[in-house]
Amino acid sequence: MGVRATDLSAEVSRRLLLPLVFIAGMASLGVEFGASRLLAPYFGTSLYVWGVLIGLILIYLSAGYVIGGRLADRRPREEVLYQITAWAGLWIGLIPLVSYPILLASQQGFKALSVGLVAGTLFAVVILFAAPVILLGCVSPFAIRLLLRNVETGGNTAGRVYALSTAGSILGTFLPVFWFIPTFGTRPTLMGFGLVLVAISGVALWPWPRRRFYAAFAAAVLIAWIFLPSGIKPPQVGKLLYEKDSAYGYIQVVQDGSRTELILNEGEAIHSIYDPNDLLTGGPWDYMLVANAFRPAQPVEVQPKDVAILGLAGGTAARQYVAAYGGNVQVTGVEIDPDIIDVAHRYFHLDEPNVHPVSADARYWIDTTSSKYDVIVMDAYRQPYIPFHLTTKEFFSSVRDHLRPGGVAVVNAGRTATDYRLVDALASTMAAVYSTVFLVDVPQFSNTLIYGTTEPVTVQDVEHNLGLLSEPLAQEVAASALSDGRLRVSPYHDQVFTDDLAPVERLIDAIIFSYVTGG
Repeated sequence: MGVRATDLSAEVSRRLLLPLVFIAGMASLGVEFGASRLLAPYFGTSLYVWGVLIGLILIYLSAGYVIGGRLADRRPREEVLYQITAWAGLWIGLIPLVSYPILLASQQGFKALSVGLVAGTLFAVVILFAAPVILLGCVSPFAIRLLLRNVETGGNTAGRVYALSTAGSILGTFLPVFWFIPTFGTRPTLMGFGLVLVAISGVALWPWPRRRFYAAFAAAVLIAWIFLPSGIKPPQVGKLLYEKDSAYGYIQVVQDGSRTELILNEGEAIHSIYDPNDLLTGGPWDYMLVANAFRPAQPVEVQPKDVAILGLAGGTAARQYVAAYGGNVQVTGVEIDPDIIDVAHRYFHLDEPNVHPVSADARYWIDTTSSKYDVIVMDAYRQPYIPFHLTTKEFFSSVRDHLRPGGVAVVNAGRTATDYRLVDALASTMAAVYSTVFLVDVPQFSNTLIYGTTEPVTVQDVEHNLGLLSEPLAQEVAASALSDGRLRVSPYHDQVFTDDLAPVERLIDAIIFSYVTGG
């Protein structure tokens, strides 16, 4: 007795409904993480970016639930559901292709300081994810309608469907975060989710007359993806030497003349510089060299013996400390991203034997170490957005607890030429912890160094100690700090950030908005 192909196809379609629900749940969360990683090199990963992204995803899913439920009542057929998921998979596969030129346009918007262009491109990228997520939202209510046999078992049917969908979402959270994105990258991850959706939909739709259209369209997307322009984002200046979408953010190494520069995430700040022709960079790292002078007036020069740098990056400051003080100083460099430590060794020549890199979060490391230091540098702020937990009174108190008597804490704070609001906030918070807080502007960069002392210190004390420096590198920096850095006691005593309330992202958003609008 023979079995008709149509009957076999119908049976396959029914059996694939629950696996489809599981895969759709997995893809919906995978797309969310993929969206965040696509946006990160251009718009960052601030609380507001995540808030907008999660909120929109929930809106899209809600819309999908309504649309899917109504469509299922009107056309309760398996092939309709599989067409929906096939289109969702194809759209997900198109996202890496379509988003690339849009994200490049957003970069030009930042460069031209065009609020409209930046907002428009951000909106365009976010809207790209609307269609596939809405289509994925249709799956659960549609599957419930198809699987429902009678009202008495309706609760059990709905429970099974939503349990499978949630289980898929759990897997869609862990797989991209811990395996797919760190191993293969964001765009292959999105393509993978899209192909899985297309594959299961194609199997179920195989006897359907238009199967050739879906197969041809999927092949076209795959071919186009293969020829996708290489790279994640071109550098704003110079020649790109290396880029990677690491577990913690987007990394670029750029060659600009004789300088090798480390660029992270949005690319609005340089995080390390290596120049074989000059140890001094003119940047904020230079002014970290003289931190030990911020103590009461000394009869002779006091050199630092142990220095901790929270935010090692490419190791610019660490290398300068070793060049200035030689083997007399031991430098511990804490960097959260092990890929950045690898970049520091490969491109920034961080190979000094008395520099000890540690891969850890700066707050966790400072809270768990028992070591004491003469100087603790905090350079872990990846402008424009910075981790709030590294800006609070509790954090600065923990840093002070790890300073030796007379030790100094140094913070590298970004600003604009006229807007010191972030410097104000950090200096005000540090003033609640340290005896005296000093400011030194970096003439060639939009940065201010904030020095917190563990003993009462005057400007005259600092000037006296700077005059005692004997190392040529430190002498040159001291002269610049005195002549161009506007060395001064901090006048700021405003809001103190705490672990409970540290609105640093809102502050930075206000600074960025004022800057791009000319306010």
